[in-house]
Amino acid sequence: MSKHTRPAEASGHAGTVPFETTLLVRDCCLCLHVQRAARALGRRFDVALKPVGLTNGQFSLLMSLNRPHPPSMAPVAELLAMDRTTLTAALKPLERRGLLTISVDPKDKRGRLLRLTEAGQALLARAVPIWQATHAAVESELPGGDPELLRDDLRALS
Repeated sequence: MSKHTRPAEASGHAGTVPFETTLLVRDCCLCLHVQRAARALGRRFDVALKPVGLTNGQFSLLMSLNRPHPPSMAPVAELLAMDRTTLTAALKPLERRGLLTISVDPKDKRGRLLRLTEAGQALLARAVPIWQATHAAVESELPGGDPELLRDDLRALS
């Protein structure tokens, strides 16, 4: 057992958690640190993509539709680690803006196919250079200097 995962000592008070446990979680909780990093990165990409009218989540969603053949909901939801209800909600404003279409799958009437429109493709083409520059800047700031190692570690967790 590592020093970061030892159980909290009993405080002597039923239903309370010692402050030392709070500090332990603050200092070593992987979930907390990944959430904080994700929020900081998200804000950075939101600011960068604002001139083209996208958030980082919308950019990722549009990029996930940039495929030779329109995907159905399931593979897009899986790629983005979203449930289908959340994906449906995220698609609606982009559909209203004319950036994508949602159509019935001719092979399975219950399924839906997601397709970028010409406007969606054009917006994505304007956004990609912004993403590339922002992404390169983020990678250059990684203290370990090996972004692939970080990606491998994050993929292992997901």
